[in-house]
Amino acid sequence: MNKRIFIYLISAILLLGIGASIAGYMLFLNRPLSVKEPIFLYIDDNDNADSVIVKLERNAQGKRIRGFRMLVSLSKYEENIHSGAYLLNANYSTWDIFRRLQYGLQTPVKVTVPSVRTMEQLIVSVSSQLMVEQKDLAALLNDSGYCAKIGYDRYTLPALFIPNTYEVYWNISADNFIARMQKEHQRFWNSERMAKARSISLTLVEIATLASIVDEETNQISEKPIVAGLYINRLKRGIPLQADPTVKFALQDFGLKRILYKHLETKSPYNTYLHAGLPPGPIRIASVSGMESVLNYAKHNYLYMCAKEDFSGFHNFASTLSQHQANAYRYQRELNKRKIR
Repeated sequence: MNKRIFIYLISAILLLGIGASIAGYMLFLNRPLSVKEPIFLYIDDNDNADSVIVKLERNAQGKRIRGFRMLVSLSKYEENIHSGAYLLNANYSTWDIFRRLQYGLQTPVKVTVPSVRTMEQLIVSVSSQLMVEQKDLAALLNDSGYCAKIGYDRYTLPALFIPNTYEVYWNISADNFIARMQKEHQRFWNSERMAKARSISLTLVEIATLASIVDEETNQISEKPIVAGLYINRLKRGIPLQADPTVKFALQDFGLKRILYKHLETKSPYNTYLHAGLPPGPIRIASVSGMESVLNYAKHNYLYMCAKEDFSGFHNFASTLSQHQANAYRYQRELNKRKIR
């Protein structure tokens, strides 16, 4: 064998070896990532390449991570880590996952905006579901200038939020989250709902305010339109609402089981025993069912309501004061019997 043929043969063997190695690596990188079920990998602003690998190792078999480690070492991933929530699917290969992380191709997550009593509760709930920190969200919602810019103040701000479950990116900023809530508010208040609002001569904030009172008065969906109709009757006739939940809100004592006369003297713009008309804003983030009950309130002659003495969660309704006093007497008698003070 001459020297030239020998060199060609050695070169061919080396190329075949290199090719086999490359093919082996490609096969290695295209193996499915071993995860038991689809889960999210959450990467925040403080993560580095090592911490990302640790998070990945928690959810996949170690032998599948070697390929990921190699890709990290051969790339500039460490210099440009994208925060976010990334879905890990059993069908994704090591290469698929790496490319998603490298280019920030995150998956939207579901965030639930709850119908809660205070903005503090809303902030805690939202920040527990997203990367946004409580302090950042609180800074915006407690900034009077920012609230004024988006059309609200500290009294009316709860009317912005429409309780529902939305899809957003996990690393959404506080400002972008509020912007998204503005869009959802506009989407909720479509032409049909706006027409109904105009027909009862209430602003959107007033509807949310009345709905929040209805929500606090009853958990029974079937009763909500009746309760809404009762308060609309009072508003039309100029009768103070005298809604006990507004007194609880004024006192910030939501566990109060019995409203006493001393409570009715609480000095607050929210106390509808002292002030006629609606309070200056919602006493909670009104539920969708609460707002729908106001927009589609039941037409009747009721002016009074009192919890049923069987503590079923339903109410006795009355059109006259004498009827109401009889209902109230039965309820108070039962309170006394149960020693609820």
